[in-house]
Amino acid sequence: MSKVSNVWVFSDSDSRLPEVIAGGLQLGEKVSVFVVGSEEAVTLAYALGAEKVYFIEKEESRLIESYADTMAAVIAGEGGRSLIMMPGTRCCKGLASLLGVRLGAGVMTDVSELSSEDGKVHGKRMVLGGLAIGAERVQSAVSIAVIAGGTYSPAEPDTSRTGEAVKLDYIEPAVSVRCTERRPREGSRVDLARARRVVGIGRGIARQEDIAMVEDFCSVIDAELGCSRPIAEGEKWMEHERYIGISGVMPKPDLYMALGISGQIQHMVGANGSQSIVAVNKDKNAPIFQYADYGIVGDLYKVVPALVKAFKSNQD
Repeated sequence: MSKVSNVWVFSDSDSRLPEVIAGGLQLGEKVSVFVVGSEEAVTLAYALGAEKVYFIEKEESRLIESYADTMAAVIAGEGGRSLIMMPGTRCCKGLASLLGVRLGAGVMTDVSELSSEDGKVHGKRMVLGGLAIGAERVQSAVSIAVIAGGTYSPAEPDTSRTGEAVKLDYIEPAVSVRCTERRPREGSRVDLARARRVVGIGRGIARQEDIAMVEDFCSVIDAELGCSRPIAEGEKWMEHERYIGISGVMPKPDLYMALGISGQIQHMVGANGSQSIVAVNKDKNAPIFQYADYGIVGDLYKVVPALVKAFKSNQD
């Protein structure tokens, strides 16, 4: 596999930066990072292995997409064969589309595998609802890849690596959207892609109030709570950030425990990256058992309290 001359990295979340930089270090001869408004992120980028960091001052009224012209000017000025990498957040997907227009670059989204061969960037991603893997090749000199969570193991910071950021002047877009008000979002923030243990709930949960029982179990085993699509988008009992599936999060934990989840392909595509899968379902013919490493045929309303009791007694 050949390496790309220049890899450019941006993340609107510091927590996703180590993963994307790790991918950049694998694919590029030189990794440069754009940072918007956080001196701490500049330090982190150098510690993670960035060769150069470009700093853009942040203004609260600007959306992330508004920085496309500023970034595009630097990338175009560098010239040569380039790859731009970003995590699969909503803001980064919007930014990627604008950069694609500004730079005449091919854009790949939800990429789970990247390589550089024969002077071109190749990517793979799930298609047809997770039933197949699509292979794509970008023909343009500049390629843009929006990375699915868990594609790369996060780079470990080395605080001995330091450097000064190159400060960029902000380029105002010809047409821009400005934020006039920000309100706190209800619900907790979660990053399932970084969790070592994940517990997922599905239609087996009869009432929203019963989620507290599973939250108690999660606290006992130090796990994050996720869910299937009906819980997040049908019942709206949980945030979209906790939805595990082809159009949601695709975590790669050491342990994934599915409670009352039937195991449809759209969900299992998101969960199949787990090292071990444990399923609890009262239907012995549920598809989830075809994917599970371990299975319990039983009512989760009896199994979960029993597990909580067992784990708590061991802790005592």
